[in-house]
Amino acid sequence: MSKSPRHPTDLRSDQERLQKVLAAAGIGSRRECEAFILLGRVEVDREVVCELGTRVDRSRQEIRVDGELLPYPKNVYFAVHKPPGVVSTARDPTGRPRVIDLVPQSAGRVFNVGRLDASSEGLILVTNDGTLANQLTHPRHGIEKTYHVTVAGHVTTDTLNRLRHGTYLAEGLARMTRIRIKNLHKKSTVLEIVLSEGKNREIRRLLARVGHKVLRLVRVAIGPLRLGQLPRGGARPLAPTEVAALLRAVRGKGGGDPKQQSASIRPRRPRKGS
Repeated sequence: MSKSPRHPTDLRSDQERLQKVLAAAGIGSRRECEAFILLGRVEVDREVVCELGTRVDRSRQEIRVDGELLPYPKNVYFAVHKPPGVVSTARDPTGRPRVIDLVPQSAGRVFNVGRLDASSEGLILVTNDGTLANQLTHPRHGIEKTYHVTVAGHVTTDTLNRLRHGTYLAEGLARMTRIRIKNLHKKSTVLEIVLSEGKNREIRRLLARVGHKVLRLVRVAIGPLRLGQLPRGGARPLAPTEVAALLRAVRGKGGGDPKQQSASIRPRRPRKGS
């Protein structure tokens, strides 16, 4: 006796569309997984599913394809040094290179955590761990991001204080968690800026408000994770100690200044001339 098709379940925050879950497990592309569902090859809790609107909770429900249990994908974590000109979007109609293209194809289906605009460079975390990604980007965790920003001209103490107190943008008051002068050159200044909650192109917009054009913007740290000596366009898997440090950070045990973190999560090669 055949089982009746399963209807879409009620929407819940921990549920995802079935075809998305199948694709994330490596069964096939999203379109291929939709075809599997329509052909009645997918079961959820031993009931055949044939509706594309079905949503499931992977952690609580048993999912099978052709009678075989759906495998759980192994979590992967990569640090990527995004060069200028590479975009952080999942799709780009103009065909520009994407951050996820810098990660080995063997990593499977991954996404980048947060964004850097096309003109900026530096550290981006790429993973398939949606839970950690949401925690790292949610404002309530206050995960700090550190940037080295080169601006035209010399930045005065008054300007630093103005940036610390905050400036109103279209979205509301924006301020830098910390800011200091890192290096001073003949015609430019290198600033170290820390943000705990970022708005779109916030650093560039704030510095433009105080009369300083950004010449170069590099993100050098996300919480305890550091860019280190990773070259432009390079990607490397995170060490277990680095993943553990990120998990501690989202639990409120180390999301602040990277200089205060354990040496175990620092780059393997020492930084020269620091």
